[in-house]
Amino acid sequence: MDLRVFTDELLKAAAAGGIEAAEVYCREEDSFSATAKDGAIENYEVSSTRSLSLRGSVGGRIGAASTEAFDEQAVAYLVESVKESAALNEAEEQDEIFAGDPVYPDIPAEDDDLDSVSAEEKLALALRAEEAARKADPRIVQTEGAMLSTHTSRVLLRNTFGLNLENVSRLYVAYVLPIAKDNGATATGFKLSYGRKLRDLDPEKLGRDAAADTLSQLHAEPVLSGEYRVIFRYDAMQSLLQTFCGIFSGENAQQKLSLLAGREGEEIASPLITVMDDPLLPGGLATSAFDGEGSASRTKAVVEKGVLKTLLHNRRTAKKQGVETTGNARRAGRMDVAPTNFYIVPGDRPLKDMLQEMGNGLLITDVSGLHAGANPISGDFSLLSKGFVVRDGEQAEPVERVTVAGNFYQLLKAVRAVGSDLEFPGSSIGCPSLDVGTLTVSGK
Repeated sequence: MDLRVFTDELLKAAAAGGIEAAEVYCREEDSFSATAKDGAIENYEVSSTRSLSLRGSVGGRIGAASTEAFDEQAVAYLVESVKESAALNEAEEQDEIFAGDPVYPDIPAEDDDLDSVSAEEKLALALRAEEAARKADPRIVQTEGAMLSTHTSRVLLRNTFGLNLENVSRLYVAYVLPIAKDNGATATGFKLSYGRKLRDLDPEKLGRDAAADTLSQLHAEPVLSGEYRVIFRYDAMQSLLQTFCGIFSGENAQQKLSLLAGREGEEIASPLITVMDDPLLPGGLATSAFDGEGSASRTKAVVEKGVLKTLLHNRRTAKKQGVETTGNARRAGRMDVAPTNFYIVPGDRPLKDMLQEMGNGLLITDVSGLHAGANPISGDFSLLSKGFVVRDGEQAEPVERVTVAGNFYQLLKAVRAVGSDLEFPGSSIGCPSLDVGTLTVSGK
């Protein structure tokens, strides 16, 4: 059944069934993925999913139900399930069906070509990227694969108050994972490309860049344990911010899961640090005119020149704190709080200049073990890391099997320089490179 016809019938049935106010949230996703390895397509998958949830108010209580079926039987099932769910909902604080904001931002449609690129062309791009990596250097002995995927997501939010919102997002992601060997040493590397115009992808360059990244890590060794000046490159810093971005959630603060509770207006970071949450960012992977509750999106500084300006809120957490929602409601099985396009504002310093100013230390390019080695409540982290020695202001020999330890809250305060190289590596969370001062490094 056509999606709009189905949601029309569902909202009518909800009203007729005694649901005082109802809301329909539907997500459709179409994806394509292929992996090339050893000159052949190893995996190839095309999928299409559609899911819908109905929320409704019955006697002042909210009920909810969901389905992946779109037929007359699903309509009846959803209406009855919402009524049953509402009858069982004994929470003191009840959510509400939001009628909508008076005005929503106008977001121009992103130009893309994903629908016009055939499956055969996509497979050829993956094969070309993988071949370019293997042929880049004799030391590249094989690849773990070259993956290319495309993804289209459509979100529809409608309710009985007349709210009718829609957002469509399209994206491709491609990456190559080469393996290099040389005189008993082995290294693995990675390079990623993403965007909305697949024909702009240069698969040969992607493969060569992935090979170069891999070769640069050959013969890496741990450094001596000690205190080191550290610069986190944009990709390693992005991993840290993604791990700890929950400290800026109003919901986590209210549940005592963040040390930023009640600290709005305080200086929590270096004056060099400004953190933005921008759901209107052109080209952003989380760009949308509305959030999961239907609140209008707006750009806001979460941290401005080191000062905490706001935590992120949905309507429920904002009401509890006595503030306005920031438009950060997310549907993830339940209504929670999440960032949109979330990033540290870049400075004007190229990474090369930052290395020269630091003089001697470590450039960290990759951190792992984030689930086990990072505490998102206390901010403590102890992470297996890779990167390069920095000697006399220049990137020198590669480093691996070292553990970098510190505290994220303290790291934000210790920032000495912010790079100009803001990147969103296949994510809605982005970072430039940061000089974070001195950290403890465990090596040999």
